[in-house]
Amino acid sequence: MTAAVAVDLGKTGCRAVLWTGGTSDTGVAHDVHEVPGAPGLAAENGVAAARAAVRAAVLPLLGDGHGGRLDAVCVGAAGAATAPEAARALAGLLLDDLPTDEVAVTSDAVTAHAGALGGRTGVVLAIGTGSVAIGIGDDGSFARVDGWGPWLGDEGSGAWIGAAGLRAALRAHDGRGPHTALLAAAAGRFGDPDRLPAALGRDGNPARTAASFAPEVARAAAAGDGIASTIITDAAAALGEAVLTAARRIVGDDALPVTVTGGLTGLGEPLTGPLAAALGGSPRPLLVRPPLGDPLDGARLLALDASAPHEPHVARVRRTTDLPTVPTLPVTSPAVIQE
Repeated sequence: MTAAVAVDLGKTGCRAVLWTGGTSDTGVAHDVHEVPGAPGLAAENGVAAARAAVRAAVLPLLGDGHGGRLDAVCVGAAGAATAPEAARALAGLLLDDLPTDEVAVTSDAVTAHAGALGGRTGVVLAIGTGSVAIGIGDDGSFARVDGWGPWLGDEGSGAWIGAAGLRAALRAHDGRGPHTALLAAAAGRFGDPDRLPAALGRDGNPARTAASFAPEVARAAAAGDGIASTIITDAAAALGEAVLTAARRIVGDDALPVTVTGGLTGLGEPLTGPLAAALGGSPRPLLVRPPLGDPLDGARLLALDASAPHEPHVARVRRTTDLPTVPTLPVTSPAVIQE
């Protein structure tokens, strides 16, 4: 019986699911276990934080009626695209930690792409705390647009929208900017505006905290607040630009499948409306469609299939020595083959 674990490790949350009984197209998905996420593999101590989050999400799945070893674990991790060495290091550490024959680590944007398009070619815009557009063409051409993190990029993302909303709130608080409902929303969520900088860094993940304010910005926009509406419109324009850029960079003669995935889609019409309008201006025909699956589906697919077009962007390590089925931290690291 095939058994694999798929993990979606973002900056806000880390989700894991155990898949048993079949191939990537069959079988049974068990309950999803979710824990807090990690700042990203490219962050300081990013590998250690990611390892702790994955262990916290995965180990409870193995202790509930599943004592055997796994065929594979695949982790889609935020920050892996810009830190491939960290991705490979995380894969090796998780091979130490988990009773699995193989561990694959890739970007959460890559697993989002694989899940949304069923492992096929096209462009996927993944928007959550961060944002990135991934394109894979008919000839294997690859484009990654943005995903540069909250300080240098992730334009239009949850962190970007939330931070823009909080900046607008503080401008109104100072008297430098126009009145906006975002000031009251920020005070209601974080308390005294004078203490907002400290509140933003309180949990050690400012991007995640800023992203938590994005729904407030969307609600204010829907209620007619001009400042919030401008922020959301600008975010949609930035996200649309990322998709169109990825579409230009990959090869294909036919209309290009495009899908949008990620938690930020939950903002609804205030964001998705102007985003659809932005995509409508593409010189290349785009087939905008709902995602076939989510990043966990993509991680499951890549865990069990190393022939997908995403494989060049996956760090995969395989065990060559035995390990007890009980998930413990061994004293010495098992030998691995690095592909």
